[in-house]
Amino acid sequence: MIRALILDFDGLILDTETPLIDSYADVHLAHGVPFNRELLVRNVGHADFAFDPWHGFSPHADRAALETERRALKNARILRQPVLPGVVELLAAARTRNLRVGLASNSEHRWCDPHLARLGLREYFEFLACREDAPSPKPEPDLYKLVLQRFGLRGHEAIAFEDSQTGVRAARRANLWVVAVPQGPTVDHDMSHAHLRVGSLAEIDLEALIARFEQAHLAG
Repeated sequence: MIRALILDFDGLILDTETPLIDSYADVHLAHGVPFNRELLVRNVGHADFAFDPWHGFSPHADRAALETERRALKNARILRQPVLPGVVELLAAARTRNLRVGLASNSEHRWCDPHLARLGLREYFEFLACREDAPSPKPEPDLYKLVLQRFGLRGHEAIAFEDSQTGVRAARRANLWVVAVPQGPTVDHDMSHAHLRVGSLAEIDLEALIARFEQAHLAG
């Protein structure tokens, strides 16, 4: 039986990834430096960027100042972002069904906690597992295993919702059922390991989803 839902944060609850990319583009444009957007997009959803985002600037550029400029632009953009479609409805449905709800995010508490509170969503979550809470970030399964351990559940008793390939891999490694919800920069990610792919959480009927996964478990 499905007893819990575990959600990612960035890109699933709030689109923080498009503002991240746009903020890099803003700084490059302001300084007249070409920006490789495609390269940055390919790194979204990973624990760390695999390249130097400021490599196009002069070696003598003040990178600390560039980063300060970028963060201010990113934060301003994020504050204008609405909660992504279907999130509130899914959380409300989970509460109605008395499901436990957790968060598994590669971001830190200082990032996730204030945003969830600001958006009025913190009360829906029983437990938040963030990057500093586990030995390794996604794609390792540690964050998901931490939530499952806290809830006293096994993987097949929970459904994970992820927007990135990295997150899907992590959830699968923890033996969870996985719904992939790629958004914006992650729409081209390989989601073949997910059990279900949807365009947004607004497409989710929780009762039908649970029935689908429980039937699959019985059949398997």
